[in-house]
Amino acid sequence: MINIFEVNETNKMIEQENLDVRTITMGISLLDCIDSDLDVLNDRIYRKITEKARDLVETGEKISMEYGIPIVNKRISVTPIALVGGAACKSSHDFASIARTLDRAAKEVGVNFIGGFSALVAKGMTPADEMLIRSIPEALSGTERVCSSVNLGSTKTGIDMDAVKLMGEIILETAKATRDQDSLGCAKLVVFCNAPDDNPFMAGAFHGVTEGDCVINVGVSGPGVVKHALESVRGADFETLCEMIKRTAFKVTRVGQLVAQEASKRLHVPFGIVDLSLAPTPAVGDSVAEILQEIGVERAGAPGTTAALALLNDQVKKGGVMASTAVGGLSGAFIPVSEDQGMIDAVKDGALTIEKLEAMTCVCSVGLDMIAIPGDTPAATISGIIADEAAIGMVNQKTTAVRVIPVIGKGVGEMVEFGGLLGYAPIMPVNRFSCEAFVERGGRIPAPIHSFKN
Repeated sequence: MINIFEVNETNKMIEQENLDVRTITMGISLLDCIDSDLDVLNDRIYRKITEKARDLVETGEKISMEYGIPIVNKRISVTPIALVGGAACKSSHDFASIARTLDRAAKEVGVNFIGGFSALVAKGMTPADEMLIRSIPEALSGTERVCSSVNLGSTKTGIDMDAVKLMGEIILETAKATRDQDSLGCAKLVVFCNAPDDNPFMAGAFHGVTEGDCVINVGVSGPGVVKHALESVRGADFETLCEMIKRTAFKVTRVGQLVAQEASKRLHVPFGIVDLSLAPTPAVGDSVAEILQEIGVERAGAPGTTAALALLNDQVKKGGVMASTAVGGLSGAFIPVSEDQGMIDAVKDGALTIEKLEAMTCVCSVGLDMIAIPGDTPAATISGIIADEAAIGMVNQKTTAVRVIPVIGKGVGEMVEFGGLLGYAPIMPVNRFSCEAFVERGGRIPAPIHSFKN
């Protein structure tokens, strides 16, 4: 049982240490909206989303006020639109019309983002998948709240290198289509390997086909809480350090469990999962990088950083998994550059490079996240970065992702401002040597031998 005493215990965390519930995300299946007529499909999508989520924002605000727990975002995820629109869409423009419908529905119910303009192409692309992918630049430049994702690899199937090549081109096209906003469209586009069906965090959230008709998923966040807790064991051995992280993660996750149960009860929607991820913000003291510094590295990126992050990720999961009836999503530590002041400082100081970030993704919960790169970066280079990250996920049986932003018209060392939770970032250099011949091969990288478990 969760009781008010546990809530009171978190007051200090909320008031002084930036503890919040980062998001309540309602997952909605659109499979029953499928129709061969595009107008009918769009109408059904709009009506179902606005009906299911009409009370989502108000309920989140009431829970926040009653318990004194900040709930930063209320969001929606939907069935991957490539599956929903396949019967009706005959062109990429048709798919973009669905994106506009999603945007209109999101504005109507008041959520800040809606995810699921997505395609699942780990083993190959259907014509509908490819049309959706090619519509992404138009969809993201013509909407405000729509987020898009493409899963192009998995441990069981390998990596679809045709999709990898295409996504490098699409990311660059999206950057150009939103160049008047410093290529902001790319901040709403993520490429996955091993994408989970129940992730509540944007931009990668979608409502998986294994899910029910409607579900509530919650993402908690508490980097500032963990950092503050570790200050009390400064200089202690690793066993003491790990115990403190586990205890803190347990308390943070109990807050998420409480919010999830309340939202589920009040909205009459089944509870799905609590995602344990430590998701930083640009706010001072709300940084994963600062936790790593508290563990003992001078700056994120210094020798020992990957080991410290591995320790943090594991202990967060060990502590959090005991605090909730259902843990899922991504669950671990996010390391987005633009959204984490400590990461930004590390890049400015020369401590952190894309190559070091790639190494860190082997042990964190996601991947290369919110990294601004020069606008003249070739599409093949972006594809190569995606392939590297997908390979890490495929071989290590974990979720990895790439959300890079080639900022058109800007180069290494310049700053780009995204605003809000997306923060700001220095543009980081990428390796100048070409991988075009590698990307151009096409086909599929086979699954690793340990995928064969049937």
